[in-house]
Amino acid sequence: MTESADHPLVTAVKPLVDAMGGMILGPDQAIGDDVVLAWEGEDVLAVRLPQLADSLDHILAAMERRHGMPLAELDRKTKQAVVRALEARGAFSVRHGVETVAGALGVSRFTVYNYLNRENAAKGE
Repeated sequence: MTESADHPLVTAVKPLVDAMGGMILGPDQAIGDDVVLAWEGEDVLAVRLPQLADSLDHILAAMERRHGMPLAELDRKTKQAVVRALEARGAFSVRHGVETVAGALGVSRFTVYNYLNRENAAKGE
């Protein structure tokens, strides 16, 4: 990956790949489900996407950085907003997603379900 590390495509996609918890590789290192990206007809890089469970951990860490403190230290209203944001990103479709989020927020699974049910009731679902 060294010869193309300063390529404009690498520069453009790196923040996105980092935010997802993915990995940038040389196109010759691509295997399986890796995504090879080309620029003007030439393969420049491959992106190895993280497993969904790893993505959730990465999202939670990013939210902690954004809030400037551990999620467990947030107030109730902010925790509810975090749950809404995580639901919108599909966090609860990941196996053990509710348990993982509950642990990060320092609340019970029951509380996370209450936050989700309250939000869905407010939407009229």
